[in-house]
Amino acid sequence: MSERKPAFPLNAWYAAAYDVEITHALLARTICKQDMVFYRRTDGVVAALEDACWHRLLPLSMGRLEGDELVCGYHGLVFNSAGRCTHMPSQETLNPSACVRTFPVVERHRFVWVWPGDPAKADPALIPDLHWNHHPEWAGDGKRISVKCDYRLVIDNLMDLTHETFVHGSSIGNRAVAEAPFVATHGDRTATVTRWMENIEAPPFWAGQIKQARGYTGPVDRWQIIRFEAPCTVTIDVGVAETGTGAIPPGGNAGDPNAGDRSCGVNGFVLNTITPETDGTCHYFWAITRNYLTDEQRLTHQMREGVSSIFREDEVVLEAQQRAIDARPGHKFYNLNIDAGSMWARRLIDGLVEQEATGSKRASVVPIRQVA
Repeated sequence: MSERKPAFPLNAWYAAAYDVEITHALLARTICKQDMVFYRRTDGVVAALEDACWHRLLPLSMGRLEGDELVCGYHGLVFNSAGRCTHMPSQETLNPSACVRTFPVVERHRFVWVWPGDPAKADPALIPDLHWNHHPEWAGDGKRISVKCDYRLVIDNLMDLTHETFVHGSSIGNRAVAEAPFVATHGDRTATVTRWMENIEAPPFWAGQIKQARGYTGPVDRWQIIRFEAPCTVTIDVGVAETGTGAIPPGGNAGDPNAGDRSCGVNGFVLNTITPETDGTCHYFWAITRNYLTDEQRLTHQMREGVSSIFREDEVVLEAQQRAIDARPGHKFYNLNIDAGSMWARRLIDGLVEQEATGSKRASVVPIRQVA
């Protein structure tokens, strides 16, 4: 029996936690099928170690902290934040091999990012841009969801928002989303799906936002610009504006998708980064940010809880989908035109996995044949 092909590259930055989750206490988390333990040292720096003692493999997360060192809860071996053992019980001489693996960690955009692969390749410049999550002109918040599905199913879900019409009809979805034309493009590490909807009825969520922020009720122009960055991050530029005020650039899908005048509307960014836990589970980190009424904390809370309810609807669908996939091993998905964005995303992920497996410098991306 051939070995199962990896579903994710290891040489990549993955969100391990929100920054507020990691304190001067032990936090266990599985990232890309690797058990890790995180804690914040007294100087504020985050440490990430393999969650297994060198001696008898008890999870170090079952131990305790003494200052900046981690004490195993089985026999009391002590490890510093660099993974080196500094004390062994009943002996003065330390075995020079007594260490546990550590992982590169960077804090950025309110997330703690970890690199589970070759530490020599851990370039912080490769961390996805989610600056809206902490920019002074934007306000927002988010959560982490543990989803019992392959992380790529979450990416599929985000890259094709026509499902909003059917899964989220009471909040952000309406018929216009499913029927509007779109354009899908891609680069070496990115895939983008752009959809413009002119002179439509705003769905309930966005109707409430533009009324609250602008005092406007009536037809709107709506946009969704979904950008995937391999291997696991999706940013969604979303919003509505009073119809005909210039939010949609001339020519619709032509030119710079951000060139429209959105001053008569409301603009948000939905930030998503999905971290594989195992082959069939993942950590889904998300945030909803906005550039209007940024001083209103109550609105931040309302939007976070509203989006949380929306994503719970996705969670039900995704976990049911994963159960169906598990029951039908070897089943191949059928693809429609609306799957173009998710198909490109999967091609880019596969290219990174191939690059890692073969040692090639550049991932090969197989072109997609569009269905007429």
